[in-house]
Amino acid sequence: MARLGFHHGAMSVADIEAAARWYVEVLDFRVERRFAIPGGTKAMFLERDGLRIELFQVADPQPMSPARLDPRKDLQTLGNKHVAFTVDDYEGFRANLVARGVEIVLEVGERFGRGLFIRDRADNVLEFLESD
Repeated sequence: MARLGFHHGAMSVADIEAAARWYVEVLDFRVERRFAIPGGTKAMFLERDGLRIELFQVADPQPMSPARLDPRKDLQTLGNKHVAFTVDDYEGFRANLVARGVEIVLEVGERFGRGLFIRDRADNVLEFLESD
C-alpha cells in the first residue's frame, strides 16, 4: 500500500483576506498560493512547517451553528470536528497565544498530553497538543 502524508485541512470563512491575516499574524503561517474555483469561490493555501490550511470564501455563506463553537458540544454533530497540530514548547506556545489576545476555548488534561483549543477569526476550532 502507498505511503500517506498529510496535505491540508480546509475551512470556509466569510472574509478570506482577514482570515489569512489572522493565520499569518497569530500562528505565523504564510500565504502559499491563491486561486479561484469556478462559481465565484476564492481559495488559498496557507503553509507553515510543511503543514497547510486551505481557506474558502463563497458568495453567500451560511452561518456556523452555535453548537459548533464549543469543542465538547460539537462532538454531538456528525462530521469533521477540528484540525490539530503538535507544538514542541506547549507553555511558550500557550503564552504566545495569550499575549496575542487569543481566547483559549478549552484546555485538556494530562492523560494523553496537554492540549488547548482556540477558534480562528472565523470561529473554526483548532487544537494544539504538546508533542511527545
